[in-house]
Amino acid sequence: MNTLDLTGKIALVTGGGTGIGLMIAKSLSKNGAKVYITGRRVEVLKKTANDLPDYHLNPLQMDVVDKESIRKAVEAIDQAEGKLDILVNNAGITGKGFPFVIARGTPENKKMGELIFEQSSFEAWADVYRTNTIAPFFVTMGFLSLLEKGAESRKSETSSVVNISSASGSLNLTLGNFSYGPSKSALEQMTKNMATEFGLSKIPVRVNCIAPGRFPSELAGTLEKMIQRSMDPIPGAMNPTPTLRPGKEEEIGMAVVFLSSTAGEFTNGIVMPVDGGHNLVNP
Repeated sequence: MNTLDLTGKIALVTGGGTGIGLMIAKSLSKNGAKVYITGRRVEVLKKTANDLPDYHLNPLQMDVVDKESIRKAVEAIDQAEGKLDILVNNAGITGKGFPFVIARGTPENKKMGELIFEQSSFEAWADVYRTNTIAPFFVTMGFLSLLEKGAESRKSETSSVVNISSASGSLNLTLGNFSYGPSKSALEQMTKNMATEFGLSKIPVRVNCIAPGRFPSELAGTLEKMIQRSMDPIPGAMNPTPTLRPGKEEEIGMAVVFLSSTAGEFTNGIVMPVDGGHNLVNP
């Protein structure tokens, strides 16, 4: 018996048209799941699906910060499949960064407080939390009934929610971005909250979290840039990843496959670092 086989399972990956979301979608598909990829830009989703016909990815427009858009996506999955087995909350944004924070000793660094106060806004912070923390909550709650139906369709199994956090969620370093890490820390805590409450309410849905390190993506940069960043230290800010390379598609994808398969049935409420040891050598 292949405990990683996802045949017959329906999966949905937010932000699945590019980057880490696409890596995850491809791995889920390769292991037998029928995968829906969602995002605001339907043309990007369709292009991805057309460019990768072997993966049979299904584009579905959904804005994760819009309740009506989520509701429509739930209705679409309900009508097409009648259930959902795997939900991956991957969509996210980085927010505004301030490079002078790590430029120690520069005139801008010495005026850090004044510059950040003037150049930041409550609205920008709210956007980061809305997308990275609040959206996964609403998407999960919106699809929860379908996830329960997914579990009911398989004897003695649960459905799986996987939230994609970041290594930044447990770093004290900011690399000049003060809003991104805390938004991911909050997502990790919410993962535990949902896993606990679902368990106590006997809802057959497990909730776990993955904290990726450096992987090529629209947010992080190209493979070439990520290789360089993984090898070169940033004096006073960041040590190299011990692997001296960014993560590979199958390394993040198979982590989600494990958590979403029968092999992961005994795993619930965890935050799994997939960062090549990055946070072991960075505070």
